Amino acid sequence: MADTNKIVDVRTEEPRRRHELIFENYLALTPGEGFVLVNDHDPKPLYYQFEAEHTGQFTWDYLEEGPLTWRVRIGRTESAA
Repeated sequence: MADTNKIVDVRTEEPRRRHELIFENYLALTPGEGFVLVNDHDPKPLYYQFEAEHTGQFTWDYLEEGPLTWRVRIGRTESAA
């Protein structure tokens, strides 16, 4: 998977807008690309939403796990084409 430096920092976004913004960025990726999500809490519910809506089409790798900041690399797999 190609490495990207794109950062999607949602800490200053309204909570109701966060998932929408993250999925907009995910859907804009070409297969093999990814971005780093920066959040102020563990985005585990987001993982479950990805799993329900994009099973087998995404990657999820924690880079930092709190306590104040979480960073997760989210990628679009080649099979998501």
